Amino acid sequence: MSTHDFYVQAPEEPIWSVPASGAARFTWEYDPQAADGHNRLLALYQKGKDKQWDGAKRIDWDLEVDPYDPLGTPDEALALYGSKYWPKLTEKDKGELRRHYSSWQFSQFLHGEQGAMICAARIVESVPDLDAKFYSATQTMDEARHAEIYGRFLHEKVGMLYPINDNLQGLLGDTLRDSRWDMPYLGMQVLIEGLALAAFGMIRDTTDKPLPKQILAYVMQDEARHVAFGRMALREYYQQLTDAELREREEFVIEGCHLMRDRLRGVEVLENFGIPKREAEELSEQSEFLHLFRKLLFSRIVPCVKDIGLWGERLQKAYLDMGVFDLGDSNLDLLMTQDEEIAEALDRERFATEERARVAEVAEAIADGAS
Repeated sequence: MSTHDFYVQAPEEPIWSVPASGAARFTWEYDPQAADGHNRLLALYQKGKDKQWDGAKRIDWDLEVDPYDPLGTPDEALALYGSKYWPKLTEKDKGELRRHYSSWQFSQFLHGEQGAMICAARIVESVPDLDAKFYSATQTMDEARHAEIYGRFLHEKVGMLYPINDNLQGLLGDTLRDSRWDMPYLGMQVLIEGLALAAFGMIRDTTDKPLPKQILAYVMQDEARHVAFGRMALREYYQQLTDAELREREEFVIEGCHLMRDRLRGVEVLENFGIPKREAEELSEQSEFLHLFRKLLFSRIVPCVKDIGLWGERLQKAYLDMGVFDLGDSNLDLLMTQDEEIAEALDRERFATEERARVAEVAEAIADGAS
C-alpha cells in the first residue's frame, strides 16, 4: 500500500519543492587535519563512522504494539482530559484519540527527519571545510536511518500518518531557502533538532512500551553527535561575524522559537475529532502536558544558542519574556552524555536477555538429549 493510503487527510501537494539557493563549495585541501583546531571535528567524524547501525537489526520489530495505545499515553496527557468533551468519550474513543496523537507526534518526527536528511546533505554541499563535509555525510546517513525507522513504525505498528504541520514546514522552508551556508546548521542542528530531542526525550523517559522506547533511545544517541557537530561548527564561525550579522541570526532564532512554542500543539488532532480550531487551540493551551513539553523544549535549545555565541540583548529579552532565560545555564553536555548512556544500557539489557534465552535453550536441548 502507498503511504498516501495511511494519511488521515491528504498532504496539500505530493511533492514539496523548495528552490535551492546558495553556492556549492569545493575545497582542494584534501588533508582535513591541515585546518587548525579541527581535530575535535575529525574525532566526531570517526565516532559517526563507528556508531553507524542498522535499524532493521538493532531494533526488535517483533515487539507487539497496541495501535490504540502505542506509547502508553496517560489520560492526563490528552488535551481533552478534564474538558466538557471527556465524559462523552467511550473507551474506544479514547483509544482512537491516543492513536491519533501518537500518529501526529511520530509523523512530525518522520517529516522532521526527512528535513534533517536534506539539511545535512545541503551542509555537505555548502560548507567550505572538508572535515565538516565528512561529518555531514555520516549525519545524512543517520537521518536517512531515522526516517526509515519512524516510517516503518507508523506503517506497520500504528497504521496512520498525519501530514507535516504547517509551521514545521515553514521553519524547514526558511532554513533551506537561506543562501548562507551556516543557516542549515542553525535552523536544523540547533532549533529543529533541539525541538526533536525534547519531544523524543519526554516520550522515551515516560513510555512503558519497549518498541518506541528502543526507537527513541537509539535515535537520540545519534542526535547527541549531531548537536555537538552544530555547536562546534557554529561556535567557531560566529566568533568571526559582525554584530549586524549576529543580530540577523538571533532574529531567526527568536522567530523560530516563538513558532515552535506557539504553533506545534497537535491542534490538527482535535480538529479531526470535530472540535472547532479556536476551541482546539484553547484546549491545547490549557494542557499541563504541553506546558511541561515547552519547558523541556527550551532546556535543549537555550544552552546551545548561548554556547554558540548568539546571546545579544534582544535574544536574552526574548528568553526572559518566554520564562526560559535561566535554562541558558543548563548542562547540555550532561544531557547528551545521558542520551548516550540510556541507549547503551538498552543494548546491554537486550543482549543479556537474548543470552539468557540462548543458555536456556541449550540447557533444554541437553536435558532432552539426556532423557
